[in-house]
Amino acid sequence: MRAMLEGKRVSRISVRGFAVASATAVTTVGAVVGVAAGQPASVGNTEAAAADATIADIPAGAQAQVQTASLTQQADDQSTQADVAALKSAQESARKAAAETAQSKKDAADEAKAKKDADARKKKELAASRSAARDASDFTVKGSYSIAETQSMARQMMASDQFQCFSNIVDHESGWNYQATNASSGAYGLVQALPGSKMSSAGSDWQTNPATQIKWGLNYMNDRYGSPCGAWSFWQANHWY
Repeated sequence: MRAMLEGKRVSRISVRGFAVASATAVTTVGAVVGVAAGQPASVGNTEAAAADATIADIPAGAQAQVQTASLTQQADDQSTQADVAALKSAQESARKAAAETAQSKKDAADEAKAKKDADARKKKELAASRSAARDASDFTVKGSYSIAETQSMARQMMASDQFQCFSNIVDHESGWNYQATNASSGAYGLVQALPGSKMSSAGSDWQTNPATQIKWGLNYMNDRYGSPCGAWSFWQANHWY
């Protein structure tokens, strides 16, 4: 080894950086130099000795140890830096995930509240419109009623936004004939109640008074489907209600 170094004339400057590559390597170099010279190693003069040392100053048997110590320290430093970077990345990912989860929960809560408020507002409006609607008893009883008269009563007995849905069902069920009878099933009246006698809960004149039939049909649609429009949606899907 000495012959090779002498032949190539390796300068002290060219190898100084490697000999003092890390704090651990510096300490190791200083210790090895002291031992090689037959002197006891001391912490106080180790770093100073290492600062002027080169690979050429160290016995051949110790050079591998110096190189190994330096490379090991560099590897440890790189591993520590990688661990710190990984930890920071994991913490940032966890923070972002937590923020996204919190935002999703808030959005879901806001949406649920908005829907609840809208439903409550709709129910309140519907209840108000029902209370303001005329009852079957508000109309003068006649011996017969035209389609126009029957439709006029229906308009006055329900919310304006529900009439068209109610009318669609009556169009299909009876064509606004309050005396319509289904010969096979026995269903009767504007809304084809089955049996027709069920409409007696709305009034004893259910066979002859369209207002009584409208009252019963409206109550049925509200109770079972929430509204005439709810009943019409079901009718469109099933062709009965």
